[in-house]
Amino acid sequence: MDEYADPRAALLRYLRMTREALWWKLEGLDERQVRLPHTHTGTNLLGIVKHALNIEAGYFGPTFGRQWPTPGELVPFEQYVEDPQVDLYATEDETRDGLLDLAGRVAAFADEAIETLPLDTPGRVPWWPPERAEVTLHRIVLHVITDLSRHAGHADVIREQIDGSVGMTASGTNIPDGVDWSAYRAKLTRIAEGFG
Repeated sequence: MDEYADPRAALLRYLRMTREALWWKLEGLDERQVRLPHTHTGTNLLGIVKHALNIEAGYFGPTFGRQWPTPGELVPFEQYVEDPQVDLYATEDETRDGLLDLAGRVAAFADEAIETLPLDTPGRVPWWPPERAEVTLHRIVLHVITDLSRHAGHADVIREQIDGSVGMTASGTNIPDGVDWSAYRAKLTRIAEGFG
């Protein structure tokens, strides 16, 4: 049987693969490495994980009338008013292992919604404009997969900057073997300079 024939199973598979790709980017790094900002806007690996878990808790929670059992673990909506970046970095009290544990529990919470609710279940995204706030579970699963995929891509680039680790998963990087990356970068630089 085609594992992608069932829409619910296919959506869950892609969502889980995206999460795992993101979480893998923190493997083998210490607290400092996962917290350091790597872009002008402060993007960091642990912040991406914290943001992603809050995305899932929100979209698969209040959107469908479901509440996270221990709300104090998540960033409350009110905190975004004071600090719009509040879910994009770990505080001094939060740890890599603690946030990864929370991410795993939030993933199970989200998966439960996808596994038990019909894909046409209506919901309402409280933070979206009223004209777009009415949604279905199917739409939200696609939205979250897209959002998390984007952030997993950010994590790919940041991890490569930290220690050169690249790829999609630990078991299948999807990066060709035997490439002379210095020569490849030199070639791309030469092409770009031709337009300079």
